[in-house]
Amino acid sequence: MAEIIFEINNGIAFVTLNRPEKLNAFNRPMALLLQEKLTACKDAAVRCVYLTGTGKGFCAGQDLEEIPDPTGPGMNRILKEQFNPIIIQLQQLQKPVVAAVNGVAAGAGANIALACDIVVAHEQATFIQAFSKIGLIPDSGGTYFLPRLIGYQKAMALMMLGDKVSATEACTMGMIYKIFQAGEFETASKQLANTLAAMPTQALAYIKQALQTSADQTLEKQLALEDELQQKAAATHDFKEGVAAFMQKRAPHFKGH
Repeated sequence: MAEIIFEINNGIAFVTLNRPEKLNAFNRPMALLLQEKLTACKDAAVRCVYLTGTGKGFCAGQDLEEIPDPTGPGMNRILKEQFNPIIIQLQQLQKPVVAAVNGVAAGAGANIALACDIVVAHEQATFIQAFSKIGLIPDSGGTYFLPRLIGYQKAMALMMLGDKVSATEACTMGMIYKIFQAGEFETASKQLANTLAAMPTQALAYIKQALQTSADQTLEKQLALEDELQQKAAATHDFKEGVAAFMQKRAPHFKGH
C-alpha cells in the first residue's frame, strides 16, 4: 500500500497521507516519499496542491515506534531529514497549498497543516500540540507559525498544556480559515482547490511571497517588495487577461502564467 497517494487532475495535485491504521503518522519512508511528491508539485501543470489524509486522521505526527529503534533515524535525522524539508517545501512552492484537515492533526501533523497556505477542517477535526506530553518541544515550524496565527499568549498555553483544540475553536482563534460540515467537507474543500487552480497562479505566488516576508519587514521594505512584485504581476499574461475580461464584461480565463 502506497503511504502517499498522489494524483494530478485539472491543475490540482492531490496529495493524500495514507497510513490510516496509524492515523497517518509518519515513518521515514513516508516522510521521504512526501518530499518526493512535493517536489513533483513544482511542475507547471500543477496550479494548486491539496493535502489531506485517509481514514479518521489527518496526521498524528511522528510514528513513535520509530524513535526507540536502534536502527532507526534518531531524533536528529527525523527533524533535519524528514520534517524540516517538508515544511520548507510547503512554504517555497510557488502555488497555493490547501490543507484539508479531515480528522486529528497532532504534533508534527498539526504543524504541517499550519505550514500550508489555507487550512480548512472537518467539523470533527482537532488540533493538538502534543509534544509536551512526552517531554518534547513543538517542532516542524510550530513555534514559528502558531504564535503568528493566534498570538504569543495563546500559542504558549496550547504548547505547554497540550490542549486539544476543536475545529470550531481553531477557526474562532484564527488558526484555520474555515470549517466544513461532515456532509460537505470533501466536496467543499476540493471546490476551494478548484477555485484556486483556476486563478492567476503567478499572482497567488507573489501574494504568498509578500505575506511570508511581511512579519519580519519594515514598512518601507515591504512597500518596496510590493512594488517589485506588482511589476512582475503586471507583466503576466493573466493580468492582461484579467483586465481584458473586466473591460469586456466576461469571465476571465487564466492560464497560470
